[in-house]
Amino acid sequence: MLEAQAKAAGLPLHVILIPNPCSHEQYAEVMADFVAGAKADGICCMAFGDLFLEDVRRYREEKLAGSGIEAVFPLWGSDTRELAAEMLEAGVETYVCCANPKQVPAEIAGQRWDADLIATLPDEADVCGENGEFHTVVAYSPCFAYPLKVEVNEVVERGGYLFADVLLK
Repeated sequence: MLEAQAKAAGLPLHVILIPNPCSHEQYAEVMADFVAGAKADGICCMAFGDLFLEDVRRYREEKLAGSGIEAVFPLWGSDTRELAAEMLEAGVETYVCCANPKQVPAEIAGQRWDADLIATLPDEADVCGENGEFHTVVAYSPCFAYPLKVEVNEVVERGGYLFADVLLK
C-alpha cells in the first residue's frame, strides 16, 4: 500500500527497516542513521503531520536537533474539524484501518472516513483521530495522479484494538 501511495503521489519512498522486536535504543539508532544519510543527500527539512500532541512534536524536534535538518509542522495547531472538512471537500478518500473501541464505535474499523462516519463519533473523540482513537489509510488525495483501488477485508482484534485489512485490488 505504501509503495502504491508513493507512486500515485510521484514521490520517492525510503523504507527504513527496524528489527522485530525493536528496543527504543535500536529504533533511535536506525533513525539517526537515516537522518544522517538524508542530510548527506541534501535534505534540509522533514515535515510531520502532527497537529497538537506536544510530546510527539518535542520528540521529533529532539531527534533532529543538531542534525542540520529542520523539523517542520505545517498542520500544527489546526482545528481538526476544519481540517477534516477541508480534506473531505478536497476529495480525500481514506479508510479506518485501526480503531480503539474504548474511544470510538467498534464498527468504524474498515469503514470509509467521511462525514457520515464523523457524525457517529462520540463528542470527546477527535474527528481526525489525533488522540489515538483511530488510524486511517489514504486511497486518494489531490496530490495523487490517480486513486488507488482498495477493498476492505477482514477486521480482527489484537491487543484491544480493531485492525481492518485495507488492501489494493
